[in-house]
Amino acid sequence: MCLQSCGAQSKSLLIDAEQETVTKEKLSYYLYYPQGYESNLEKEFPLLLFLHGGGESGDSLQSIKRNGPPKLIVEGKQFPFLILAPQNPYKRKWWNVRAVNQLLDSIVLNNRVDRRRIYLTGLSRGGGAAWEMAVQYPEKFAAMAVVCGMTPVPYAAWIDKKMPIWVFHGEEDKSIPISESEDMVNALKKMGYDVRFTRYPGVGHNSWIQAYNTDELYDWFMEQKRKK
Repeated sequence: MCLQSCGAQSKSLLIDAEQETVTKEKLSYYLYYPQGYESNLEKEFPLLLFLHGGGESGDSLQSIKRNGPPKLIVEGKQFPFLILAPQNPYKRKWWNVRAVNQLLDSIVLNNRVDRRRIYLTGLSRGGGAAWEMAVQYPEKFAAMAVVCGMTPVPYAAWIDKKMPIWVFHGEEDKSIPISESEDMVNALKKMGYDVRFTRYPGVGHNSWIQAYNTDELYDWFMEQKRKK
């Protein structure tokens, strides 16, 4: 038995191999259709992908209605685009953005969606996922709005420079400090990105209340379209 280096007796083995793996994720979701969708059968509509925060994660789809656009829909607000709101099934795990992207592709394929007007938004943990999706799928979205999310500053350059971005954050946020958004916005602006930054003095982590009640945000989304 040889317990140490044994010269010519030792061997190294390197094998080239390939195996296909499939990741499955069960995602429940809400899908909102705007007025006119059923009557304008030849028209394609924009779509907004909304990613909720950690508090809405789990297996109760009703919880998605607590914040953001789903909450506004329950309160009677009407939007000019489809809204896809999936639920992260894990209370203590990050969003599986690959699964979200597959769901988005399926919704786009099976509905009359204008592929040049797909918008992205998220709050808190969903805001971090929105940044990640912008990094991973840079040619998919026409515009993005992020509310108090963690940011991938080292990969800022991977985001499509043609996609306008609007960032919202409360200055008194103790959960995800505003420095996260400040650093990302500064990095993007230095590289010439089109970025808007709205700060809320005296507001903590729930800055999504003000952000998603900003009517100008939805008008801004509707103005954005990817070039062919």
